[in-house]
Amino acid sequence: MVKALEIYMSALERLLKLSGMKPQLVEVEPGTLIHFWLPNQTTKPKPKPKPAVVFLHGFGSNGIQQWQFQILSLATTYSVYVPSFLFFGDSTTDKAERSPEFQAECIAKGLKKLGVEKCVLVGLSYGGIVGFKMAEKYPDLVKSMVVSCSVMALTESMSSDGLKRLGFSSWSELLIPRTVEDVKKVFDIVTYQLPWFPDFFYQHVLKTMSANRKERTQLLEALVTSDKDVKIPYFSQKFHLLWGEHDEIFPLEVARNLEKQLKGRASLHCIEKAGHSVHLERPFAFNNKLKKILTSIYENENENEHRY
Repeated sequence: MVKALEIYMSALERLLKLSGMKPQLVEVEPGTLIHFWLPNQTTKPKPKPKPAVVFLHGFGSNGIQQWQFQILSLATTYSVYVPSFLFFGDSTTDKAERSPEFQAECIAKGLKKLGVEKCVLVGLSYGGIVGFKMAEKYPDLVKSMVVSCSVMALTESMSSDGLKRLGFSSWSELLIPRTVEDVKKVFDIVTYQLPWFPDFFYQHVLKTMSANRKERTQLLEALVTSDKDVKIPYFSQKFHLLWGEHDEIFPLEVARNLEKQLKGRASLHCIEKAGHSVHLERPFAFNNKLKKILTSIYENENENEHRY
């Protein structure tokens, strides 16, 4: 039965290629490789280059597994780039660094090597935290950002409160499962209404989520930041917060606080009957809102160009 999921992933990759995309490993520095799905430059060029949209995945799996519905929906309109973070998919490093800042640096370097000069980020959960680092450190690269169920930084107090609320002793206990039952607990937390899946599906997810256990545990340990070290940076970009109304990892109140922290540079959009995995639970609703946000970003850009 596991072969059914392998067949599905093979079919998904074929669909991506038919949508004008291809996989590519990019050496961002010696010893560090980032795997991207990106536009196939051999496809017939458009009169005007399509705007670049970069999807940053959460902690559960690689880029195309998490963003499959969004990629297929947007690939004809935008130049879609989907990296996998270090220790997910085929992205690797021989460096000891594990911080979100290092992930952000690697993705930014990879995008620049691929010729991306300006982009909109779409970041989910862990990917949102990395995205905020990219927006802060590379304002010339990051035009705007769509943040889904994430925060600027995971502070010690926020981490402690969240783990206590969810009933776990550490983030690795939640996000790097050891058994099928552990995977089922994760799905119960990240979804609003847990759909039925056969056990072979959970077996496949367990294999995916528990890969590179040591390195991923280190990533989670490096994720938590001391409260006293957290400072809200100045951002030149605008942010669009796209949230599942019933998110248990980062509840809606977190989104409202984040909107206040961004001081007029953010708008909040909620999707009903969805949890932390809103992009997978309600892909049509998520995609509709995402498309409207992206359209508004680039319409404003065109208006500013005509103004001058």
